[in-house]
Amino acid sequence: MSGILDLLNSDLGKQIVSGVSGSTGNDTNKTSSVLTMALPVLMKAMERNASSPEGAAGLMGALEKKHDGSILDNLSGLFNGGVDESVKQDGAGILSHVLGSKQSGVEQIIGQKSGLDAGSVGNILKVAAPILMGVLGKQKKEQNVNSSNDLTGLLGGLLGGNEAQNEQSFLEKILDADGDGSVIDDVAGMVLGGSKKKSGGLGGLLGGLFGK
Repeated sequence: MSGILDLLNSDLGKQIVSGVSGSTGNDTNKTSSVLTMALPVLMKAMERNASSPEGAAGLMGALEKKHDGSILDNLSGLFNGGVDESVKQDGAGILSHVLGSKQSGVEQIIGQKSGLDAGSVGNILKVAAPILMGVLGKQKKEQNVNSSNDLTGLLGGLLGGNEAQNEQSFLEKILDADGDGSVIDDVAGMVLGGSKKKSGGLGGLLGGLFGK
């Protein structure tokens, strides 16, 4: 099974990037950059959420009922004339559930890396999140995933092979930024180019991003 970043490079992925770009009014290359960074992070966050029985049951239910993959059957209809507001609201709900209190911090850091403001990143992710859930729902159906173990295996498989991708490991560090100094220094150094090395500056910045 190919990984989520392989999907972005496929014909389907190019259609998704083009559609999300057009519907949010953002540059195609920057939209692609945002999705390349963000989709693995969303997958990683879902994988972590699904590691608890409640989280796995919630994700399984969403993939069985609302996000069964049918959104992928008519992407041209989804994007033509602008994405429906209900899709964006659905996307906002998915992001809030998956990223929780780290959502604004993730959006800000992806924005800094991609050259877009956090609001534009948020708009891109609102449209992309239901599509990502559709990809998962389709894979769940094709692979006959019925247990929480199978579900975490599916998520891990879609993330697999991408470990060498700097952007993904960078963003995994963001999700893991739990106050230990080395991770915060690493992430802040990457974001700021190491320009603010004074004590408290880096931790303060990321502490603010993650609501600490």
